[in-house]
Amino acid sequence: MREVVLDTETTGLSYKNGDRIIEVGCVELINHISSENKLQFYCSTNKNIDEGATKIHGLTNDFLSNYSSFENQVGSFLDFIQNDTLIIHNAEFDMGFINNELKLLGAEPLKNKIIDTVSLARKTLSTRTANLDYLCKRFSIDLSERNLHGALLDAQLLAEVYLELIGGKQISMNLGDTKEKAKSLKKNNILVTQSIPKVELSKEEVLLHKKLTKEIKNSLWEKIDY
Repeated sequence: MREVVLDTETTGLSYKNGDRIIEVGCVELINHISSENKLQFYCSTNKNIDEGATKIHGLTNDFLSNYSSFENQVGSFLDFIQNDTLIIHNAEFDMGFINNELKLLGAEPLKNKIIDTVSLARKTLSTRTANLDYLCKRFSIDLSERNLHGALLDAQLLAEVYLELIGGKQISMNLGDTKEKAKSLKKNNILVTQSIPKVELSKEEVLLHKKLTKEIKNSLWEKIDY
């Protein structure tokens, strides 16, 4: 099962007032385990970034002028998310902006299944407070790098929060690693043994068992010499 944790940064709070996406961050989950597959890109825009927004994410129009537009990067974005479930914190906000960008390009809105972690957190934790900082602190997730908001960083943090909300991180059973460790031990002449206790029956216990099995019709025990 593949899921994509997604976050965006924008020029302001309302796409209806002309605000645009200026950063996208995505993290892939396979069977509820974070993979190394990620996507992040900045977008140049003619829309001036609100001063309040810059204080949150630190992005400026001058910085973004070195990057391509959302239009020129939308292909890699759609290729990454495919038709898989999207995990988004306050999904209405991000999806509103994403679908607005697609609308401006004459494209159809996304039809992916959405899991909103704000709603999930409020339901799971029975709390009204469900911002990302609060949830990270509640699950003891390291926030030391979050001096400013960033789409990829926030997607990575949200991935950890989401896994905690659905029952905790899963551990990948990498049998390849186990085989390599075994080879390493053998190479270094380290013998690993597992002690298996031996159970011995008394003569009395054996006789009682034989007596019991004779009372069973067509017992398989009768064919075993013990």
